[in-house]
Amino acid sequence: MSFQTYLDNAEKQTGITPRGFLDLVAGRNLTKHGEIVAWLKTEHGLGHGHATAIARLATKGPEFVAEHHTGGVLHLDGLAARTGQ
Repeated sequence: MSFQTYLDNAEKQTGITPRGFLDLVAGRNLTKHGEIVAWLKTEHGLGHGHATAIARLATKGPEFVAEHHTGGVLHLDGLAARTGQ
């Protein structure tokens, strides 16, 4: 499963876009990968893989993730923002 697919599936499950998750993590002042994963699993019911993807996005930043995991293309504004979805 691609990194973007993990983000898209987390959005489908929760209704929260990747950018929305970034805002939520920042608002809670969560900075450590493990604490973000635990919070996402507990508060949002995400599985480990989906929570890990969002935690990596939050801790490493969108630019790093785009460069290292998605071939330079990363969609953070949700499925509805993309045409054809």
